[in-house]
Amino acid sequence: MALKKYRPTSAGRRDMSVVDYSQLTRKRPERRLTSFIKNAAGRSSAGKIAVRHRGGGAKRLFRFVDFNQADKLGIPATIKALEYDPNRTAFIALAVYADGEKRYILAEQDMKVGDVVVCDVKAKVKKGNRMHIQNIPEGYTIFNVEMSSGKGGQIARGAGMSSRVVSLEGKYAQIMMPSGEIRFIAKNCFATIGQSGNSDHVNVNVGKAGRSRWMRKRPQVRGKVMNPVDHPHGGGEGSNSIGLKYPKTPWGKPALGVKTRRRKITNGMIVRSRKKK
Repeated sequence: MALKKYRPTSAGRRDMSVVDYSQLTRKRPERRLTSFIKNAAGRSSAGKIAVRHRGGGAKRLFRFVDFNQADKLGIPATIKALEYDPNRTAFIALAVYADGEKRYILAEQDMKVGDVVVCDVKAKVKKGNRMHIQNIPEGYTIFNVEMSSGKGGQIARGAGMSSRVVSLEGKYAQIMMPSGEIRFIAKNCFATIGQSGNSDHVNVNVGKAGRSRWMRKRPQVRGKVMNPVDHPHGGGEGSNSIGLKYPKTPWGKPALGVKTRRRKITNGMIVRSRKKK
């Protein structure tokens, strides 16, 4: 994929760029694989705001994407369409299985309409095929990687993301994450060979604030320009420092340099941390 830029007819258009979607299939999404979902806008199940600065935006039709494919072992699927998904950065592909069932899967970077892919415990080593990590040669790039067997892909699902098989020695496989972290993953977990599509997404320039609002991103305001009643950084005359020992959240808790990871039981699976020492 390549980027497409606009003529600078206005300040917002001057540096704006979008991904060139000419290689995608021009068709409506599959009706049985889509659904309308109410915009929760960062709210929790109780209706309270759990993630700030989200809301509004254009309406989206949700696509049901199969991240697992474990119930289709050994059944080849033909790629009938490559489509855009407004709910994720990566592209999706419409796979039609030999038994007639249609499903959306994550599209591989070099995937084309007419390609045949298969998910099996052991399959041919080619881009787009999904299999157990123990059957993928060392050094190959993978995406949509499972962390627990049968749970479905959870790692490297964004646009242009990929992990790498570092080692297959011992009980577990060593996988390098997109962050650079190396961790143990069970060899019977599934992964798709290749790289997730739409790698140029990271180079897109939004161009104007209005386009961010279309993507449900609301404005963010610095704490130091607020009043003291609204933020611990607020108050003062003119533009001053926050005047605290360390940055704080709007609720007075440490904002930087504090560990927030709760599931520490899995730290034993980390071979090399993503933090450079």
